[in-house]
Amino acid sequence: MARAGWDVLVLEKHSIPGGRARQMKVDGFTFDMGPSWYWMPDVFERYFAGFGKNVADYYTLERLDPSYRIYQKDSIMDIPADYGRLKEIFERLEPGSALRLDEFMKEAAYKYKVGINKLVFKPGLSYREFLDWDLAKGLFRLDVFTSVRKHVHKFFQHPQLRQLLEFPVLFLGALPQDTPALYSLMNYADIKLGTWYPKGGMYSIVDAMYRLALDLGVKFHFDTNVTDIQVADHTAKTVTAIRYDNTPQAEKLVVEADVVIGSADYHFIEKQLLSPVYQTYTDAYWEKRVMAPGCLIYYVGLNKKLKHLTHHTLFFDVPFDQHGAEIYTTPDWPTEPLFYVSAPSVSDTTVAPEGGENLFFLIPVAAGLTDDSEALRDKYFDIIAQRFEQRIGQTIRDAVVVKKSFANSDFVSAYNSFKGNAYGLANILWQTAVLKPSCRSKKVKNLFFTGQLTVPGPGVPPSLISGEVVAGQVLKYFGQKNKTEL
Repeated sequence: MARAGWDVLVLEKHSIPGGRARQMKVDGFTFDMGPSWYWMPDVFERYFAGFGKNVADYYTLERLDPSYRIYQKDSIMDIPADYGRLKEIFERLEPGSALRLDEFMKEAAYKYKVGINKLVFKPGLSYREFLDWDLAKGLFRLDVFTSVRKHVHKFFQHPQLRQLLEFPVLFLGALPQDTPALYSLMNYADIKLGTWYPKGGMYSIVDAMYRLALDLGVKFHFDTNVTDIQVADHTAKTVTAIRYDNTPQAEKLVVEADVVIGSADYHFIEKQLLSPVYQTYTDAYWEKRVMAPGCLIYYVGLNKKLKHLTHHTLFFDVPFDQHGAEIYTTPDWPTEPLFYVSAPSVSDTTVAPEGGENLFFLIPVAAGLTDDSEALRDKYFDIIAQRFEQRIGQTIRDAVVVKKSFANSDFVSAYNSFKGNAYGLANILWQTAVLKPSCRSKKVKNLFFTGQLTVPGPGVPPSLISGEVVAGQVLKYFGQKNKTEL
């Protein structure tokens, strides 16, 4: 918006930029509080190229090799960055599967190219957006009407290979059997485009965006709680001002705006900041949404180094379907949780004191769970720490010098998150494109929405795309320059 000549003011609840991608520093450890996977590097390059910049102007990327490690019940699988080496692993586990992987990846590459260029950058405001010849002729090849699970099982029989190829869709917030096979494009992102790490951590991306925004003249108000979106009247149906407070006395302040873009939680903006008459979606609508998981996260600092650790490690050593059911079907705290560990200090000496280790543990849990007491958090940390120790053959609990947790209730208090969700809406078929909450309010002419609860969906690259999409819609309806945009 600033590039198009608008005066832009960002009202940010927290004391630093980043939102869910904030950073926390404790006793010499630097933790990324949210996203930890850098996939789809082309999306980041596109973002900065839009301003005549390159990613390399702001931060340094390293491709991780192995991309990640998977612990399964009776095996360990390191996923190499080199495609040829990965094919050797496939062939060893299932003779003939290397050639089938070529075929599978060819289809995934097609879906990625068409999906990104023809689907993801659509605002999802009308079905007419999808009247496209390339989409029409490739409709069945895009596999919109079958599931990722069926698609993967068509090619591969070995359970380890199936799990490897099904896992990336968990980033989209749904089970493989409920996710359209279109999203096997994520396998292309994983295997061919690679897993990367920005030196300094994921917050390097936030810092880059912040510096770029400042260079473009964007103004930021931090420690600012928006309390009300003021709409002119029933006839005009336009936002005239935003009410907020940022003083110890909670003095109510007002800023006028010609256009408002809300990148806070969509449900919060509608239900807490707008009068009911201007809300597009009812309580019943929101209750019917299928949410992506919440997260139980631990930020852990050790006073020792661990041997043979990888940057990303997935612990799929317990029944996958049981934990999945406890997230989506019968929501409850998991009996035997799958979990994920990020160890950025393996790749980056700046995120931990010398001789220390920086660990990020994440357990996916059902959105909407409320009893995340300290006792429960301690219980689950012991469960996963014990399994972690058993699999790596080293102790960690005797070396913990920092341990912070973050769970559903924290997502609500920190981010006004609906049901404490961490990733937004699950990317299932009936919550895709025009079936997502609209990026333009249907009740207020100059109110727009961006972020993970609208198009195109959850994840860091989709959120970047969402910002570009909604800016395009504002310019479409309100034009360029000499206006004030919030």
